[in-house]
Amino acid sequence: MTQNQNDFAIITRQLNRQFSVRIKAEGLTASLRNFFSPVFKTVNAVCDLDMCIGRGEIIGFLGPNGAGKTTTLKMLSGLLMPTSGSIEVLGHTPFNRDHDFLKTISLVMGQKQNLWWDLPPVETFAIHRKIYGLTDAQFESRIGELIEMLEIKDCLETQTRKLSLGQRMRCELAVSLLHQPGILFLDEPTIGLDILMQKKIRNFLLDYHRRFKPTILLTSHYMDDVAALAQRVIVINHGAKIFEGKLKELTDKMHPDKIISVVINNGEFPCTIDDGCRLIHRDGQLYRFLVKRQKVGELAAQLFSTGQIADLTIEDPPLEDIIGQLFTSSEPPARNDNV
Repeated sequence: MTQNQNDFAIITRQLNRQFSVRIKAEGLTASLRNFFSPVFKTVNAVCDLDMCIGRGEIIGFLGPNGAGKTTTLKMLSGLLMPTSGSIEVLGHTPFNRDHDFLKTISLVMGQKQNLWWDLPPVETFAIHRKIYGLTDAQFESRIGELIEMLEIKDCLETQTRKLSLGQRMRCELAVSLLHQPGILFLDEPTIGLDILMQKKIRNFLLDYHRRFKPTILLTSHYMDDVAALAQRVIVINHGAKIFEGKLKELTDKMHPDKIISVVINNGEFPCTIDDGCRLIHRDGQLYRFLVKRQKVGELAAQLFSTGQIADLTIEDPPLEDIIGQLFTSSEPPARNDNV
């Protein structure tokens, strides 16, 4: 079925962003020469990026450090103007920064903050209430729901600088969602959090999305975030898109194997392993095999038929390995550096 353009929350066409970077040479003479006659090069942070993201989708936006993810989010939210190309976000041109557009988005950056450092969160909420022109009924309803969902009742009146990182991040989400944005840009929302707090944030985002259906564009270096939240992924490297699709498609493309872990009862391994299966680890009675996907069912049946299997699990290789393989196998696009 053909999608109408109105079905999309975000559309980019041939999106580019370049930065002019000053080159600093080593040595005193070179530094003096560069001071009077500076030399610059053009760095392509985002290159010909095409994206169509549907309303209500959760998209994992992935790439190594310096790939252009944060630059893209800043263009989509109107903080940066593209060098060339076009952007539409809910029908708006972001860098116009008109009021109707700003009321439809929210940008949460794990290393930046919307909370006022010297104020308790409850006062920041009141400030944002005025900024977005919420009625008393809207504010009381929304803040009450967010406080309950994020479990932040006990830290509302504590000065922000005195909150733990986990408390602060949950309050950041609350203030960013107070106006119920149609699009939520999340840049490393769980960075620095412990495993338990990461899980709480993921569960909240899933619950919030189920209730309100915002479009979410998520960047994260924690692959558990992506696996738990994203319906599709877009992967960029050197500013260019190198993959778009479901996680399973990425896994099948980059790593057409599964890992079978087998714990046997006592004695020697009970059967011969055929081609397409490779032992990658052994620890006592635990064996781990890398197995071609088409061989998984056959090998599992063969093992169970021996009657010597205490436990058997089948899993995909770690997502970090698959993503890393994709980065190392992709070549950077041609660069137009003007010196």
